[in-house]
Formats: sequence, structure tokens, C-alpha cells
Amino acid sequence: MRITASAVSLNVDDPTASAAFATRYFGFVEDMSADGFVSLSRPDAGFNLVFLRTGLATFKPESMRDHRADGVLVVFVVDDVDGEYTRLREEDAPIVTPLETEQWGERYFQVRDPNGVIIQLVQWMT
Repeated sequence: MRITASAVSLNVDDPTASAAFATRYFGFVEDMSADGFVSLSRPDAGFNLVFLRTGLATFKPESMRDHRADGVLVVFVVDDVDGEYTRLREEDAPIVTPLETEQWGERYFQVRDPNGVIIQLVQWMT
């Protein structure tokens, strides 16, 4: 097998709002969109971030059609988590977990997008 691209697809009530959030705060750009669908990328992310409107008739498997992105963390490992925390606070991003450092060296904080998707920024401390 050879993987040529990767994506994370999340069901949300308002894909446009989540896409605008990822664009504004994290520098993603829209690659394509349609009714109920937005695909975003940035060259250094390693994957596309896709938002799908909950309940889309074309969503498969049907048993998951009405589920929402719940209990999922979208995690970005960054070089300067403290700098990103300061930047996002200054931009009034909705921070839900302030900076913390775990005993195993993970320093992180979390923000919540308009649909409740949690985005976590992490830096591994040595």
C-alpha cells in the first residue's frame, strides 16, 4: 500500500463556521466546498481537514449519518505552544483549557470551534 493523501472528516451542524474558524485561527485554506461540505488544507499539516454537515444523505455508513464530531480531539503539534497560546488569547479565540504541562512532557492548550470541535495545540518538552 502507498498512501497518497490523508484527511480527517468531522460531522458538524455548520461546516462553514468550522471552516472559517480553522482558516482564521490556524491558517488553513479552502481546497473545495459544496453544499454541506468543506475541505481545508495547509502545506505543513499532513492531512486535509474536512467538515461535513450532519445528516447529509450521501454520508456512509448510514448508521453514522446523524452523529456529530464528539469526543474527538484535533491535535496540532507546534514549535512554540506558548507563543500560539498568547497569539490566540490576543485574537480572542475561545480557549477552553489553558496551558498545562503533563508530567510526561506534553505542554498543551485547547480551543473550541463554533460546532464544539476541540482543537489542541501541543509541544513536547524535553
